Amino acid sequence: MDLTTLKALVPSEYADAADGYRAISDMADAAKERIDRQITQAMQKANEGEAADAALTLLHKLSENFHYTQVECGLISGALNGFSSEIAAPRRRLLEAMEDAQALSYTVGADGSVAYPAGGENELTGAEIPGGTIHGNTGRYIPGPGPDASGLHSPNPHRAKAQDIADRIAHAVQEATEIDDRYSGALEKLKAAPGLTVDTKTWADAASDADAVSSAASEYMRSHIPLDKTPAGRKEWWDSLSDEERDEYMRAFPAAIGNLDGIPAAVRDEVNRENLALLIAKLDGRHDEKSQTMLDGLKSIDQQLRHPDPACPPMYLLGVDDEGNGRAIVSYGNPDASRNVSAYVPGLGTALDSDFAKNDLKRARDTAIDAQKYDPSSASIVWLGYDAPQLPADKVMEDFSVMSMDDAKVGATAYNRFMAGMSATNEHADPHITAIGHSYGSLTVGQAAQRHGGIPGVDDIVLVGSPGTGADRAEDLNAGKGHVFVGAAENDPVTRLPSKKEAAVGTVGFFGGGPAGAYLIGDLADQGDDDVWFGKDPASKEFGARRFVVDDGPRPVIDGQGPTPAHSNYFDPGKDLESSDNIAKIVAGQSDRIKVERWR
Repeated sequence: MDLTTLKALVPSEYADAADGYRAISDMADAAKERIDRQITQAMQKANEGEAADAALTLLHKLSENFHYTQVECGLISGALNGFSSEIAAPRRRLLEAMEDAQALSYTVGADGSVAYPAGGENELTGAEIPGGTIHGNTGRYIPGPGPDASGLHSPNPHRAKAQDIADRIAHAVQEATEIDDRYSGALEKLKAAPGLTVDTKTWADAASDADAVSSAASEYMRSHIPLDKTPAGRKEWWDSLSDEERDEYMRAFPAAIGNLDGIPAAVRDEVNRENLALLIAKLDGRHDEKSQTMLDGLKSIDQQLRHPDPACPPMYLLGVDDEGNGRAIVSYGNPDASRNVSAYVPGLGTALDSDFAKNDLKRARDTAIDAQKYDPSSASIVWLGYDAPQLPADKVMEDFSVMSMDDAKVGATAYNRFMAGMSATNEHADPHITAIGHSYGSLTVGQAAQRHGGIPGVDDIVLVGSPGTGADRAEDLNAGKGHVFVGAAENDPVTRLPSKKEAAVGTVGFFGGGPAGAYLIGDLADQGDDDVWFGKDPASKEFGARRFVVDDGPRPVIDGQGPTPAHSNYFDPGKDLESSDNIAKIVAGQSDRIKVERWR
């Protein structure tokens, strides 16, 4: 980028080109939808045999081509809009500097130099001080004196003014060059070779293209998408946009929009299904264990989204990312349209893998199905928006000392932001919202609840299989008296983890130390046994929550199901109908109907 190019550039032309690519993206999307929903389905019903199979294969290939066109043209549109917006500022500053030069009768050279006339008076000779030519300084180098040979502090009054104009020109050209380099690199990646076959590798490249556009347009995103606003502020921004503007952001910056708290659930779901496909393609080309583990989880979620069970509430993919151990937020039922909404935080050992896609999604699904029996306007979310400690529950009895509050504190911030978004986008004036924490997830919920003002919008809190919340009393969770509920199975050892004081005594105790020693002599260190690893036992009288009935569950080891079988049954109506039914009643806003149990 040089002065002449920047001066001649018309930013609006790039914005117009962006509109054209977005129109192509929309047409490709419409064509794909028509092939998938009309032509392909009609052929499947009406035709059989090899010829029909061959035709369907070609239709699928055509659909993928349209899909690829839709994605890539959407990214091009975003890149062009970003360039048009960002390049306008340095171009404006260039033109202003050149206008100032013209007003002073200075001459601006093609290289950005500024020639200024003679002026002032030489004190020794009385002669007029000659003019000269000066180059701009961007701060990256110090220019030598101009042809006037008078150094950097010339008594010619024009020199300082010329230097200011030259510096402004140099800065404008330098900034424009950096912008041009960023976007040129991103757009270069978006080129497709003639005859391109759209396959797994192509989609992996598309995922890389999306990252490149987001990186190049980071400044544009910060200035146009309210990343630093509250979820309520983001909802207000989204509502203020035209349909065309929303479509542009969804196609150009899918990762940002899909994971932005405060954006409506239906929008996040639509965009995240696209993000999911790109993530799968991205991870499919990697062969490390972590990527492959995450890939298994994503593929399972994708299968469930593509082939929904008609007996279950519809799925909404509210978030997905490969950050940390993986992120996935799935709702059963539309959380914006539902009067009752719950958001469940999983705990120990949870990561974005096949177990999460199978077990944790089922917990949210079962909760939604059961809650809808009491109030059809109910939705249930599983929220994996943080990194839980990677210690499986069946290993916690070997060394619970590895658990700290650090992950919970980080997760609490993200969870509160998400819940604020759910409150902002819900269509009901006063929705009933329930926060649910299981295992270490109950600590995360507890930490979120102890922040100033509590968890945004939350009416009730449910803690199951909890090793503690970090609070001494239920009222510390800011949900109001009688609105904190606890389920603790008699045979769930995670709810009976010793306090840190008990563990310390057990470690040096007569019985050999470790967890076993802590249990055997723990009561000597903690009279009353109302503390667990993370503070007061939520099922104790001293904590003061409402404890509901749950099944005792299988005994650790003795019943042949491992060391912690009862820890995973709270949501499963097939294994603990009492617990799952009580949770469903709370979620549906009918906590007065739960079956209560005595405190420990």
